[in-house]
Amino acid sequence: MKEIRIIVLPILVLLTLCTSCTDDEEDVVEDGNWIRRPSFEGVGRSGAVAFVSGSTAFVGLGFDGDDYITDFWAYNPENNYWVRVSDFPGAGRTGAVAFAIEGKGYVGTGYDGDDELQDFWEYNVEADSWTQLADFTGSARYQALGFALDNMGYLGTGYDGNYLKDFWEFDPSSGQWEQIVSLKGEKRRNAVSFVIDGSSYVGTGSNNGLYETDFWEFDAAITDWYQMIDLNDEDEEYEITREGAVGFELNGKGYITIGSYGANTNTTWEYNPSTGYWKEKTSFEGAGRTGAVSFTVNGRSFVALGQSGSNRFDDVWEFEPDHVLDEDD
Repeated sequence: MKEIRIIVLPILVLLTLCTSCTDDEEDVVEDGNWIRRPSFEGVGRSGAVAFVSGSTAFVGLGFDGDDYITDFWAYNPENNYWVRVSDFPGAGRTGAVAFAIEGKGYVGTGYDGDDELQDFWEYNVEADSWTQLADFTGSARYQALGFALDNMGYLGTGYDGNYLKDFWEFDPSSGQWEQIVSLKGEKRRNAVSFVIDGSSYVGTGSNNGLYETDFWEFDAAITDWYQMIDLNDEDEEYEITREGAVGFELNGKGYITIGSYGANTNTTWEYNPSTGYWKEKTSFEGAGRTGAVSFTVNGRSFVALGQSGSNRFDDVWEFEPDHVLDEDD
């Protein structure tokens, strides 16, 4: 019996150790790489906005913990530098929306510390100048969604004292807004969107304290919504539920990363529109956060700024989805 016990115990220990090692290795996703880039030159902040025109990203507004900010900055990713451009002329704010159409940026709505806002502004990239347009026709709100499709702008969801799901179309040629079919899912704020091949995809966010897991495609050609597979699909083991995340497109695929689900989460997920399925990628390597911005310029995607508790960040990270994790970057 002694010999049996001497043989069996080491085997059991070895099996336990090996099983533990395998589980740890499976828990680490190394599909994709994050690289820290030169920090944003303005003060760290949350609730900023970003839009892209040509080979330049424009980032501004937000809240630094004390003040609602009006500065704007241009980022050249090819040469990794920031330049301050003309300040936003309206009230400083957080939780606004922004998008770009044909060389002009559009910024509006948000919260200035006292009121929800509905003013709307146009930024002329070439002239580095701002022009106030007619107010957004929907209710004043913040933490809404904004995106551009087929040279038209879209703004919807958010919070105005009520959680919202309405959507509006903006025509830059006339400066007019028209209400279109509402998001067919639940009301929400702090959601994300990304645009792929003429369609926008909308998901995540919260509604009356609940996290929303429905996921929708908006087809601008017929102005309608299609429900996709939920973001908490148990069969596929998705864990994408969150609010205050960022979404972006790169090389025909969509990405969602960071945000909060009870606590900050850094997991990153890749959406393939041709299959309708998600794949987990390497987690964001910066500090966990909400209220960040993301942008894609010339086939390169970045995540920047945001907050964790009272800490506001000024760091900038580039995501390379087709590279393997390199912890030395």
